[in-house]
Amino acid sequence: GPMLGKHWSEKKLEEMKERDWRIFKENFGISTKGGSIPNPMRNWEESGLPRRLLDIVYRVGYDEPTPIQRAAIPIALQARDLIGVAVTGSGKTAAFLLPLLVYISELPPLTEYNKNDGPYALILAPTRELVQQIESEARKFADPLGFTVVSIVGGHSLEEQAFALRNGAEIIVATPGRLVDCIERRLLVFSQCCYVIMDEADRMIDQGFEEPLTKILDALPVSNEKPDTEDAENPQLMSRYLGGRDRYRQTMMYTATMPPTVEKIAKKYLRRPAIVTIGNAGEAVDTVEQRVEFIAGEDKRKRRLQEILNSGQFKPPIIVFVNIKRNCEMVAKDIKSWGFSTVTLHGSKTQEQREASLAALRNGQAHILVATDLAGRGIDVPDVSLVVNFNMPSTIEAYTHRIGRTGRAGKSGVAITFLGNEDADVMYDLKQIISKSSISKVPEELRRHEAAQSKPNRVKKIEDSSGFAGKGGWQ
Repeated sequence: GPMLGKHWSEKKLEEMKERDWRIFKENFGISTKGGSIPNPMRNWEESGLPRRLLDIVYRVGYDEPTPIQRAAIPIALQARDLIGVAVTGSGKTAAFLLPLLVYISELPPLTEYNKNDGPYALILAPTRELVQQIESEARKFADPLGFTVVSIVGGHSLEEQAFALRNGAEIIVATPGRLVDCIERRLLVFSQCCYVIMDEADRMIDQGFEEPLTKILDALPVSNEKPDTEDAENPQLMSRYLGGRDRYRQTMMYTATMPPTVEKIAKKYLRRPAIVTIGNAGEAVDTVEQRVEFIAGEDKRKRRLQEILNSGQFKPPIIVFVNIKRNCEMVAKDIKSWGFSTVTLHGSKTQEQREASLAALRNGQAHILVATDLAGRGIDVPDVSLVVNFNMPSTIEAYTHRIGRTGRAGKSGVAITFLGNEDADVMYDLKQIISKSSISKVPEELRRHEAAQSKPNRVKKIEDSSGFAGKGGWQ
């Protein structure tokens, strides 16, 4: 009633009470764990970011912070380590870039003398698509500030990359495998790196990067590691200089799920991190209506796909996922023969071909993308109206990431999945995830399917690629 007074949105910052902050966090699906965590920011003006960065934020067109930005930026600005549990497309790139830029603006500029000591900051991501996305985002902010961003990914010659590094770079964005090559060939040292970000950590582990990842993290200087004590939660202590120009290393990890291996890396390399979870990460977003159709056999699936595409219900761009790249070209050929402009994305494509495919999709030259899981993440194409799983992937995580290509940025989307008895292993998880969505119905055939009644006892324990085995499904 009227006793409660004004809504938080009408209050000045200093009028905010504990209860207002609780409601605020609920409104944005923000939950946090860990000691002494600062309040989220209500708007950019209250973010504490320096004016010249805020000017760029507005110029780039970020009018309202996203939930992860609201929660993570104030924490990172306090020199805290952070685990951000958030799905792709949540604005996490700016959430980690802005504090990083504040941090390195306070360090001595790179000069002839120190540029060969390597970068100040390192951002690791699982795929080259994602690395390039982060790089282009980072440049929007770094260029006006006079910082250099260099990406290191497979598909470009090492020489080219060594050349790009020659003049020194404050920020390096890389895939783990390629970065290890650079370190081993002495093209790059990390003797002054003090800011580390792992993006989509679960995906890096899924793709077999655990070893290169630990190699890289172990190559960083130890002289500025944070203590593993309460002190690591103290912003005053953590933001001061350790003699000369060194500051404590700050480490952040972003991930959609927390399988055991990811947890292990977090325990080893992060110090007393704040944990921020946005929404129910690891569950499909509620802007995607999930439909399932039991259809056995390639030919029937192709006929059904043709019906769906011809129905005119879905505006391009549309993404069709298959499980193996051989299938990719076959399905694409069929779709072309029905008169749709089509591009493909899979592991045998060169970097140039991948970029060309995505560009064609973004600018409307191509209407339909046929892709394998390699492309399940890091495909950032706005306004995808429909995702079709021509084949169901073998893990529920891959499924979540695929369907997350649609229903982004507050728009709604549809995901249609063709199921067969070969998918028995993921039916239980699929049933669970669809039943959690307020806009999707579990079809009778899936609800009643014997494989969907209980979680299969996988032989491989915890290390199962979905990261959920032995843990009773979704955590």
